[in-house]
Amino acid sequence: MNIVVSNVKGGVGKTTTAIYLASAAVARGYDPVLLVDSDRQASSAEWMEASPIEGVELVEGPSERTVVRAMTKHEGLAVVDTPPGDERIVRAAIGGADAVVIPTRAGGVEFTRVAATLDMIPNGMPHGVVICAARLGTNDLVETIEWWTAERVPIWGVIPERVGIASGPESKLYREGLDAYDTVLRKALRKRWQ
Repeated sequence: MNIVVSNVKGGVGKTTTAIYLASAAVARGYDPVLLVDSDRQASSAEWMEASPIEGVELVEGPSERTVVRAMTKHEGLAVVDTPPGDERIVRAAIGGADAVVIPTRAGGVEFTRVAATLDMIPNGMPHGVVICAARLGTNDLVETIEWWTAERVPIWGVIPERVGIASGPESKLYREGLDAYDTVLRKALRKRWQ
């Protein structure tokens, strides 16, 4: 099973989402979980070096060929962190996906970037939006949820804005974040591409 975390825009929470999904998968009993960092910036790799997660194996695959090879050679669950703006790598990763998780933020500028990502997903492939760093109770969040609902894009999760969730490798993984991403993981697994 390959879960691809993708959005053509940077800074939306792809790496945080990939790390938390991999951790949630380990907590669900998947062993080992492969985390594929296909971004040349190596954010997931740096995170794993600073704060290794027991049961998660890291592979860096910053090219079309290496990301596809990592995804096809792994027998268990793989989570792929894709780069922003590199459409070739994103398309290669999505081509081997069983489900696609699209992190985004609340607000108008995000819609076009998510739409560009959605255009790369084959018809019928399970996918869902995860609204990251959500400021609960704000108009932006309400409008974002209404927008994606009207567009018939599934919302697989709303991750509350918390310093601990998005603070990167300097901080431990927080229970609230793990619980929220476990919900996203369950939806991705349940919607599995057939």
